[in-house]
Amino acid sequence: MIEEFYERNPYELSSKEKSELLTKELTELTAYHQARCPAYADLLQALGYDGTKVNQVEDIPFFPVRMFKEFDLMSIDKKDIFKTMTSSGTTGQAVSKIYVDKETAMMQQKVMIKILSDFWGPKRLPMLVIDIPAVLKDRRSFTARGAAVMGLQIASRDTVYCLNDDMSLNREILDAFVEKYAGQRFIIFGFTFMVWQHFYKELLNAGRKYDMSEAFLMTGGGWKTLEKESVSREEFKSSLRDICNIGHFLDHYGMVEQTGCIYAECECGHLHASIYSDVIIRDCENFHPLNQGEKGVIQVVSILPKSYPGHSLLTEDEGMILGEDDCPCGRKGKYIKVFGRMKSAELR
Repeated sequence: MIEEFYERNPYELSSKEKSELLTKELTELTAYHQARCPAYADLLQALGYDGTKVNQVEDIPFFPVRMFKEFDLMSIDKKDIFKTMTSSGTTGQAVSKIYVDKETAMMQQKVMIKILSDFWGPKRLPMLVIDIPAVLKDRRSFTARGAAVMGLQIASRDTVYCLNDDMSLNREILDAFVEKYAGQRFIIFGFTFMVWQHFYKELLNAGRKYDMSEAFLMTGGGWKTLEKESVSREEFKSSLRDICNIGHFLDHYGMVEQTGCIYAECECGHLHASIYSDVIIRDCENFHPLNQGEKGVIQVVSILPKSYPGHSLLTEDEGMILGEDDCPCGRKGKYIKVFGRMKSAELR
C-alpha cells in the first residue's frame, strides 16, 4: 500500500481521500503488529479491539508513547535490528527505545526527503548543523538529535558542523561556509535551544552579522528552554533575522517514536500533517476526539513504523487543530498548533 503514498505529493490529498487511504493502511498495520508483537497484541485484547469495526482513523487504538520507555516493543527479530533510536531525556530518566530495521529506516528517510523537498525544492542543499560532529558517533544508536541530523544528511550535501566539542561556536568554520555559499540556498539545522544558546547568543556577543537571506533555518524541540528565558517564537525569529537576515524559517513538530513523519512549518507559520501522517486531538478526561479549535492531548498516526508498533500514539503534548485543507499556503491536510507538554505528564 505504501507505494500509493510515494507516488503522490505530500500535501495533495483532500480530507476524504486521505482518510480513506490512511484508514485502510493503519488497519493493515494494526493487524501486522498484532501478529508480531506480543505486548501490543495484549493491549489490543485488553481494549477489545475488532478490526472489522474500524471505519475511520479515529477508530484505530492508540498506544501511550510512554510505553516505549517501559518495554522493548518490536515487531521484528532482534537479529534484524538495524539501529536503535532513543528519545532525548534528562540524565537518570528513562528514554524511549525504538528498534528499526533496514526497511523502516529506508522508508523514514524517503518520506522525510519528500516532505522537506516540498518546502525547499528537489535539489540537495548544503547544510550547516548547529551541533557537534560527535552527535553521530555511534551509527547503530541514535538520540533524537542524532536521528534528525542523520535523516537530513540524506537530503543534503556538504554537511558542516559549526560547534566545537565544548559547544562553543567555531567562527572560522562558519565564516568559510557562509562565504562558500553566499547568495545560494542552504539549510541551517539545529534544535531550537541550541540555535539560540550556541549560535545566536555567541554572534550577538561578538557583534557579528551575516547575510543568510537564502537560508532555510530548520529547528525543532527545545522551546521549553526558550520559554524559561521568556523568548517567544516571534522574538526568536526577529532576533535571527536581525543577526543573520534569515529568509525562511522551518520549525517542525516530531518525535523519535515516529521518525520521518514530521509536521513542518509552512510560510504562514502553520505545522502541517502530510499524507503519511495525521493528528487527532482528544479530550484529556475521556479521550473522545475533539473538534477543530478545541485544545486537548495530541494523538499522532503514521504509516511508517513497521518494525515496531508506533503507528498510532497518544503523546504527552497538548495541541489544537487550526484548520484542514484551507491553509493560505495551498497545502492540503490538517494544520495544527502545539502548546507543549501537558502539565500532568512526567517532568523532563
